[in-house]
Amino acid sequence: MARFFILFRREVASTFHQPIAYVVLFFFLMITGFNFHAGISLLNNGRGTTTVVEAFFNTMYFWFPFLLVFPFTTMRVFAEESKMGTIETLMTAPVRDSQVVLAKYAGALFFYLVLWAPSLLYFVTFQAVTGMNAAGAVGSYIGAYSILILMGMLYTAIGCLASALTDNQIVAAMISFAAILALFFIGLLSFVMPATGSLVREATYYFSPIEHMMDFSRGVVDSRPVVFYTSSTLLVLFATLHVFQYRRWKS
Repeated sequence: MARFFILFRREVASTFHQPIAYVVLFFFLMITGFNFHAGISLLNNGRGTTTVVEAFFNTMYFWFPFLLVFPFTTMRVFAEESKMGTIETLMTAPVRDSQVVLAKYAGALFFYLVLWAPSLLYFVTFQAVTGMNAAGAVGSYIGAYSILILMGMLYTAIGCLASALTDNQIVAAMISFAAILALFFIGLLSFVMPATGSLVREATYYFSPIEHMMDFSRGVVDSRPVVFYTSSTLLVLFATLHVFQYRRWKS
């Protein structure tokens, strides 16, 4: 366990020593801040039961940076070290392949959580200024951030797998973005199926991050998405480990 934390600290330090980390953080905060402002403006101009939390997590301005952030934060995880040859130096250390993969994944996931952490201040500030609650209940906060973490776990794992497949960071970013976008559009099928109870619509619900966020941000926690994201993350990490081992021994 100590070796894992050493590798994890190495990944975190490496991430925050890269200029792209701060560029991503800057633009991400700009877009999410604009998204929050747009959500407040929309609620001010209309009446309804939608809360601030729901408005923040269910707009195009939310999904745009959400889908784009993973290719940028994961493309260098394996690809950069493979291209520079530093991965061979790392593998001469007394560490297991699984520890390397998990540490790199955890480092990328940690940066993803850092990106979203400031968004909590939006709701705190809103309540302090207006004296109103941004959500109908605490469950809305818990649900929204829980599904945000679960989706981040899977999409970060997909990005790590893409990075392990190639030595080129741009190619890794394109692969991960294509895979994540494909999952996103498969989930959109649940909105176009005419029969609500159709088997296809029920199946596509598992892949629909939009429906998952809509439900969880209202405080409606469904165990099916939890199982889907957790099991899929483990499966993708298992594949990443085998790809990493294959490329290591092949070289």
